[in-house]
Amino acid sequence: MALFNLVLFAALIGFLYQLWRRGMGLSRRVLIGLVAGTVYGFYLQFVFGAGGGTGAEVTSQTIEWTNIVANGYVNLLRLIIMPLVLVMMIAAVLKVQEIRSLGKIGGSIVAVLVGTTMIAALVGIAMASLFGLDAGELAAGPVEMARAEVLESRQGSVAELSFPQLLVSFISSNIFLDLTGARDTSIIAVVVFGLLIGVAALLVCEEDSEQGPRIRGFLDSAQAVIMKLVHIVMALTPYGVLALMTRVIATSDGNAIVTLIGFVVASYIAIGIMFAVHALLLGVIGVNVGAYFRKVWPVLTFAFVTRSSAATIPLTIRAQVEELKVPPPVANIAASFGATIGQNGCAGIYPAMLAVMVAPTMGVPIDFGFIASLVLIVAIGSFGIAGVGGGATNAALVVLPAMGFPVTVAALLISIEPLIDMARTALNVNGAITSGMITSRFLGETAEAAEAAAPTHR
Repeated sequence: MALFNLVLFAALIGFLYQLWRRGMGLSRRVLIGLVAGTVYGFYLQFVFGAGGGTGAEVTSQTIEWTNIVANGYVNLLRLIIMPLVLVMMIAAVLKVQEIRSLGKIGGSIVAVLVGTTMIAALVGIAMASLFGLDAGELAAGPVEMARAEVLESRQGSVAELSFPQLLVSFISSNIFLDLTGARDTSIIAVVVFGLLIGVAALLVCEEDSEQGPRIRGFLDSAQAVIMKLVHIVMALTPYGVLALMTRVIATSDGNAIVTLIGFVVASYIAIGIMFAVHALLLGVIGVNVGAYFRKVWPVLTFAFVTRSSAATIPLTIRAQVEELKVPPPVANIAASFGATIGQNGCAGIYPAMLAVMVAPTMGVPIDFGFIASLVLIVAIGSFGIAGVGGGATNAALVVLPAMGFPVTVAALLISIEPLIDMARTALNVNGAITSGMITSRFLGETAEAAEAAAPTHR
């Protein structure tokens, strides 16, 4: 029977492949993979069972083979973490060239983006706690095996460090060691290293007119290669989702499905709360909130449909300059930085919720120290997150290992990403526009004086 199950699984893989051959979009194929994996998992659960007995042995043998796809996909996600973080961090820093003469404006925008992301992280923590979301319900295999794996991975967790020790651990003493992911805080150390390299590269570009084009050309090529690698891995998502959902449904009880549904509901409530926070901030500085949302609605709709903050940049700039009367330099910087720094939905709410879901399975109490560490890591990790589909997963792959947590839960929840990623992207874009509005109100004179000096994106 296990052989028959594997033939059926292979047929589902083939079906997804044919959908790709016919040109179906990734989001739809992911949803179909989700449905197929759910149905197939229920088939294994109800026909063979997940408890003891011969039937359960058939399920176990089937899952052992389907895990080749599931675990292989998770490993590929881990593979792209370090190169993605390093290259995107350097690229984000090099954008400072556009605001070299506008330090106050750039600082204000970054402060608003990161500050609202920290608020978003707190909202995510609150919603995950309120809904009682627990990654333990999504663990693969028997609970005892999952607990053993959790206890093993808990060793050396960042949660065991004091706050001063945590800060020191963000600075690498051997970047080559941290590029291997040897420490729990290796990813944050790579972010800091990327920041330093970016600053150094920026200074060289300014001091040496010959080196500048070479550095930027090399970075453009490296970024193109890394993003192509990301796209390749993301193209495998439907197959990974199929295998992961098969494992979740076949080896878990009904609470796992409830957890998935609860995660979607909690995510949308958290996103709605952050939209309200943006509205409150705008209201405080005297903006007519109703008129504001009427003017930016087309931009948010485009972001919702495309699931790409980067693709929305031209519309974001146009809405700020033409509809909201934000000076072009501020609009350019807010839109550009908002696509790579401090994304409220993808880099704030999502990884914070995952961390709270995983913490109980690791025996980590959700106390003040945990929350402070998580919010700080979210804030730092929000730098350089690509503003494209899958950005939330990339953010989770930064935050979870930095907290000493496994990233498997992120891979499992990729199956429901299309359901919430659209709203998260709209929130990210709204956060960028909000940062531009706040900056233009508080630094209006500086923005107007700098308008002629800063180039406008076209």
